[in-house]
Amino acid sequence: MTTFALVHGGGGSGWDFHLLIPELAARGHDAIAPDLPITDPESGLAEFTETVVAALGDRTDVAVVGHSYGGFTAPLVAAKVRARLLVYLAGMIPAPGEPPGRWWGNTGFEAPKGLSETEQFFNGVPAPLAEACQAHGREQVSKEWDEPWLCPPVAPPQAGGSATRHPRKPRVPGHPDVPTRVLLARDDRFFVPDFQRRVARERLGIEPDELDGPHCVPLSHPAALADRLVSYL
Repeated sequence: MTTFALVHGGGGSGWDFHLLIPELAARGHDAIAPDLPITDPESGLAEFTETVVAALGDRTDVAVVGHSYGGFTAPLVAAKVRARLLVYLAGMIPAPGEPPGRWWGNTGFEAPKGLSETEQFFNGVPAPLAEACQAHGREQVSKEWDEPWLCPPVAPPQAGGSATRHPRKPRVPGHPDVPTRVLLARDDRFFVPDFQRRVARERLGIEPDELDGPHCVPLSHPAALADRLVSYL
């Protein structure tokens, strides 16, 4: 049984994955989705990482999924716990030394024009579910916006583990040497597919996989998403 560590996006919470978690459980896997301390102005990437690691406890078979802005935290967790898998789900892929606040300009992101928040993030999500997600949103006042993103080497294996499971030398400099997938949502109006494909190629040399759904695909297609995540194992 693998534990999926689900890392929410900006202004979000673990509630964002409440439909995905039972789907993973139905497929024989565990999941945790902690609330990152985004409402604490003294917290940053280190505190985000420690929050996820603490929620994992002593679990050792871990796959880390970073949704949207959670892409800055997910690889840090993956490196720290020696994850078996890292997935960027409609996720922001950081560059070494890049603060989250610089990502937008560095990648050439262009905000969608003429769309409401609901149209950007929740197209295809039933209205009551979209409203509930927005009600669970939190103000992000944490300090990571200007912190350089630096990923440590993959942690050494735990006692009794395999010393060759993941080589220490990173395949992509500055990123954890953990099997990595990029999964985009075909109907995403916020991080549109062509943009996500380009960033994945430029930053990781990866051709993204694709799944139907909007930016908030854990709400719109939880069963299909669970199938895809489990298939990566």
